[in-house]
Amino acid sequence: MANTTATSIKKSKSTHPVSDKVQDTLHESVDTIAEKAASTEDKLREAAQSGSENLAAKQKEMQDKWQQSAVKKYATENPVATAGIAFAAGVLLTSLLRRK
Repeated sequence: MANTTATSIKKSKSTHPVSDKVQDTLHESVDTIAEKAASTEDKLREAAQSGSENLAAKQKEMQDKWQQSAVKKYATENPVATAGIAFAAGVLLTSLLRRK
């Protein structure tokens, strides 16, 4: 409200009415854009927060599944066999990919 009063006083004393009108219009446009940008920023922050929470929940769920997994149990109980299986799978995959 103080800005409007100051603008009114300025208009009455100004000798450049067109420039003043353009200036006022530009100020209003900038204010409108700033409000829209703030609103959009808030929406983006909320979406990012929601996405982060969903990702954390999925990560926790996957960790729980891995902890209860039979594969983890087998790998822990048989580390040499697990390494051998991984090596064999790597050799097989490499040979398949090289045969273009």
